[in-house]
Amino acid sequence: MDMYKKKGFIWGLLATLAMTVVMLLGMISKLSPMPAPIPIALAKWAFGDLPKPALMGLGMIAHFLYGGIAGLVFTLVIKNRVNIWKGLGWGILLWLGMQLIFLPLLGWGVFGIVISPKIAVATLMLHLIYGITLSWGLGRQNKITSSSES
Repeated sequence: MDMYKKKGFIWGLLATLAMTVVMLLGMISKLSPMPAPIPIALAKWAFGDLPKPALMGLGMIAHFLYGGIAGLVFTLVIKNRVNIWKGLGWGILLWLGMQLIFLPLLGWGVFGIVISPKIAVATLMLHLIYGITLSWGLGRQNKITSSSES
């Protein structure tokens, strides 16, 4: 794997961390419309009623792997032409996948409508944070790499 793809994976992990911190703050403050963190709910859907620490661990591992891989795929799609708009678009694309595939699997309905229409807005904000962090980090990394090569 070349260095740029590795950076995509790493920035995907960091972007996932950024969105996860905001998600957890929303859950702790009770401002989140979600009945459970989505990665944990998906782990429960996939693995059944495991002890809560196991579900949390599996959910977070899957969440961060997905975020890292999405960052790597982003680098394959955009090559070295990264900007915030492409990052926002990538975040929206990932959000749509979540809304149309993962939330219905949980029984929350498309766009979380079975639980609350606020889920769509909350998860969009999280995915925009992901896209901005990913593209900002990769763009910053490109500038550092470009200036060191000069």
